[in-house]
Amino acid sequence: MEFRPLKNTYNIPGIELLPHRPPFLFVDNLIAADETGALGEYTFTMEKNDFFKGHFPDFPIVPGVVLIETMAQVHGAGLIATKFLGENASFLFAKVEEAKFKRPVRPGDKLTVFSEAVKVKKLGHDKGIGVFAAKGYVGDELAVEGTLTCMLGGTN
Repeated sequence: MEFRPLKNTYNIPGIELLPHRPPFLFVDNLIAADETGALGEYTFTMEKNDFFKGHFPDFPIVPGVVLIETMAQVHGAGLIATKFLGENASFLFAKVEEAKFKRPVRPGDKLTVFSEAVKVKKLGHDKGIGVFAAKGYVGDELAVEGTLTCMLGGTN
């Protein structure tokens, strides 16, 4: 799958960027980011993701809410890496729109997420609202997409 180039390339584990921790960290690696978007990936496994034991145990799939969270975490990792809101940026969900689930994501699947900033409005020097269009792919196949609105904050 080819994605629009972003200005900065990275190879940073999500755990170095995000406040999230296992079992609720869904970014293995931030690949690229700039003020317009982010590219990252996460591989779902039975070992890392305990929810597979109870979410359709005979045909385990990633819950839709986890796919949405994964897309948000990738974009958040990009915001943090680029220091868009200063050194200690944060982001919180405000709204999810037009979420579509195109195919099941299963144990062993790597979800590659590309998100693009649709609208970012700064509300002062370290706060804002961001709207992001995100898509998650397994290989070349679109698995999930949606528009995410987040409250953005920082301390610098």
